[in-house]
Amino acid sequence: MLILAVTLVLFYAIISVILYNRNLDLLKSEVKQEAEYICTAVNISGPSYLEQMSQVDERTRVTQVDDEGNVLYDSSSEEDDMENHGTREEIEEALSSGTGEAVRMSDTLGRELYYYAVLLDDGSVLRVAKSMDNLALTALNVLPVMGILAVVTMALALLLAKWQTKRLIKPINELDLEHPLENTLYEELNPLLVAMDKQNKEKEAVSNMRKEFSANVSHELKTPLTSISGYAEIMKNGMVRPADIPVFSERIYKEARRLITLVEDIIKLSKLDEESVELEKEEINLYELTREVVSHLAPLASQKHIRIEITGEQVQCFGIRQILDEMIYNVCENAIKYNNEGGRVSVWVGNTLEGPKISVSDTGIGIPQEHQERIFERFYRVDKSHSKERGGTGLGLSIVKHGALLHGAKVSVESTPGKGTRMEMLFPRDKG
Repeated sequence: MLILAVTLVLFYAIISVILYNRNLDLLKSEVKQEAEYICTAVNISGPSYLEQMSQVDERTRVTQVDDEGNVLYDSSSEEDDMENHGTREEIEEALSSGTGEAVRMSDTLGRELYYYAVLLDDGSVLRVAKSMDNLALTALNVLPVMGILAVVTMALALLLAKWQTKRLIKPINELDLEHPLENTLYEELNPLLVAMDKQNKEKEAVSNMRKEFSANVSHELKTPLTSISGYAEIMKNGMVRPADIPVFSERIYKEARRLITLVEDIIKLSKLDEESVELEKEEINLYELTREVVSHLAPLASQKHIRIEITGEQVQCFGIRQILDEMIYNVCENAIKYNNEGGRVSVWVGNTLEGPKISVSDTGIGIPQEHQERIFERFYRVDKSHSKERGGTGLGLSIVKHGALLHGAKVSVESTPGKGTRMEMLFPRDKG
């Protein structure tokens, strides 16, 4: 409708200009022809002819001017009342070249006139003039017709636009959002339908993952709670000898610690999922941070007679210290938990061509090939029968994966059952 309105306005302006020029051309032709007739008659009959024809056509103004610009005759005014016309454009042209013309507002009549002047045989100038509509008046005369045309055209365009829009929108309103690719629709909407189908699949996958996560959380929380409740009930009913109370208390304490660890891991993972980590990134020395983690895990390693060592060089990484600490801790802790008695854990930190890297190798039980792609899933355990004994929650490596995504890092695993595992975390090079 806006384009049509602009088009109509432009069309109206162009038509007005064309009509004005067309009327001007017709008027010029008419005035020139009439001037030639009057000129011929005056040359034959003399100036007295002007007095005889003055009342023939009141729309035509006839003026005779001598070679000095004095008005000898005018059909619309008294000659004595008129000023000298020697400076008029058309008079000057006629005196110099035989004919002259001009379009201007008449000071005497107060209207726009077309003037055409012809040099007579006696040396005076005969000027014929007719009033004409100016451009504004021409546009005003065209306005009623253009107004009616605009109303009819815009009304028709509005009806067609509504009908066409309704016809185009109808298939979209009837779109099957659950199965977008099954719709027969416009080719231009295919990218949108493909994106909707992809989003639906992602939503379904997320929904299934949430259901699985909820089921796993319920199971994982229920196991230590059941143990704690069972041990407490036995002690409450007096079914435990005084000498065995420390043993039961130790079991309750371990299950409670396991429960606390599980809840803490779930909270950490949820924060990473929601990207609600409020800490800002900073320059961190990976080697020093890893050395601190190794020192904290040294008591755990010594309990299993596992030797843990760190080598490498000082290297900087731009990241969130708390998250990086959790990532390194979980990887090193797993290397200790799933290692053999008297085994070894080697940690290397340094710079590579691709960026800072942390490599953790152990001489533990290893991970079968078919399980290596799934170890980063939540609650997934390779050795389910011994996972409780080793104290794992099944969320450690999932936290590592989410932390890596947060830092744009890559995590890779190489493992051979019975020979050990090497896990590497490669961080992007600091562009700053």
